[in-house]
Amino acid sequence: MRQIILDTETTGLEAQRGHRIIEIGCVELVQRRPTGRTYHTYLNPERRIDEGARAVTGIEDDFLLDKPRFADVAEEFLQFIEGAEVIAHNAAFDVGFLDAELARTGRARARLSDYASVLDTLALAREKFPGQRNSLDALCKRLGVDNSHRDMHGALIDASLLADVYLALTAGQGQLGFASESADVEALVSTVEVRIVARPRVLRAIEAELLVHAARLDAIDKISKGACVWKHVLERVA
Repeated sequence: MRQIILDTETTGLEAQRGHRIIEIGCVELVQRRPTGRTYHTYLNPERRIDEGARAVTGIEDDFLLDKPRFADVAEEFLQFIEGAEVIAHNAAFDVGFLDAELARTGRARARLSDYASVLDTLALAREKFPGQRNSLDALCKRLGVDNSHRDMHGALIDASLLADVYLALTAGQGQLGFASESADVEALVSTVEVRIVARPRVLRAIEAELLVHAARLDAIDKISKGACVWKHVLERVA
């Protein structure tokens, strides 16, 4: 499964009042793993940035004067996200701005939903943590995601943080694929005759792999409120 974690920065809060996108950042996941592929661009919004948005992003009007307009990058952006599941925090905000920008290009397919499905991590967080603060910063703190390098809002930085938050938010045996085995697979295994012709070589995990494994178990245990069986079995064995 291919997923695109997406964030935008804008000149203001309301697309219907003519505010525009000034930055897009995307991070690609395949089978819940970062591939290293990203998409990032600043945009010339052809209007001034509101003072509030400037204070949050640190982006100045002069900086954007020589940047491309959305219409100039629309094709490459759509190619990057097409066919994927787009994941955004408070997705209605980003989708509203992107739909407005696509409409300005005059395309026949002028909605983000024409190119990708959309998942809102804010809705996921509200289901999991009802009545609590569920901003990106609050989720980073709650889920143990390091955001100490984030002093200003930035689309690519926020998309990278959201990728970690999403993976922690949806961590669990079902999400990791342990619960996806079907009866068909079991039936197939039962019909396979295995013959060991040589003693198999045992490959033991290196220290770095053990640390990553322990961190994943900690994340699962935190989300499941102490119900991670593997973590507690290993603790007893140790």
